[in-house]
Amino acid sequence: MASSIGMMDSAYFVGRNEILTWINNRLQLNLTRIEEAASGAVQCQMMDMTYPGVVPMHKVNFDAKTEYDMIQNYKVLQDVFNKLKIEKHIEVGRLVKGRPLDNLEFLQWLKRYCDSVNGGIMNENYNPVERRNSKGGNRNVKGLKGSKSLQTNAMNHSGSGDSLRSKQLRSSGGADGGNASADIQVLSKQVSDLTLSVDHLEKERDFYFAKLRDIEILCQASELENDPMSLAIKKILYAADAKGSALDEAQEYLNEVINGVEEEVEGEVEAETET
Repeated sequence: MASSIGMMDSAYFVGRNEILTWINNRLQLNLTRIEEAASGAVQCQMMDMTYPGVVPMHKVNFDAKTEYDMIQNYKVLQDVFNKLKIEKHIEVGRLVKGRPLDNLEFLQWLKRYCDSVNGGIMNENYNPVERRNSKGGNRNVKGLKGSKSLQTNAMNHSGSGDSLRSKQLRSSGGADGGNASADIQVLSKQVSDLTLSVDHLEKERDFYFAKLRDIEILCQASELENDPMSLAIKKILYAADAKGSALDEAQEYLNEVINGVEEEVEGEVEAETET
């Protein structure tokens, strides 16, 4: 089944929001970005839900932050694939970089595969939170309790400081208090404006990302994959860094192809003339 999911399969037209909803609903998570699944832990648990008991969840690290820890999660996932005879190569080196496009593509494939096994129906007997906290996960729970006690102490100290500052403000008179209130209103307005600006930028980013993804899928179509124009576009899409030379390289490549075709045509005309 895995090998039959090609690049033009409908799986690769599933949007980012649908993928995130699928993950959050089934695993009781609250992911907001595709990159948050780059550690491989989500993929492991999706396979655990699809094939209960097959994934050694005590080896899966949901707190993985370094590439080393993420690679260990993908090793677990690859072992599961091998055990189930799933012929799917995992591009670990690209996924752990956290690039949205690579991770979105892999999650699109994973959703298509899991849906093909269970018809898209959730396993109602599966408890994702309990499975994440099984065995090795209990250590994390204890760590959280410890951090809560530290946080409580910090809040108590903070409360004492706030009380002292309040007394100082009251003793300094109402004028300073009025100025502080005005400053707070100005800062609150600035925070509100910045929040709106960030939301706008994120929507604009997602819009152009979706456009680039559509272009990439079109260029990867079997009938266009080796087309000179598609290859030139991919040179720009896959440029390692944001440099202007990517466009120059693509144009140079197209010029070489066009000149080569023209020379070939001229050669054929000359050959026909001689005959």
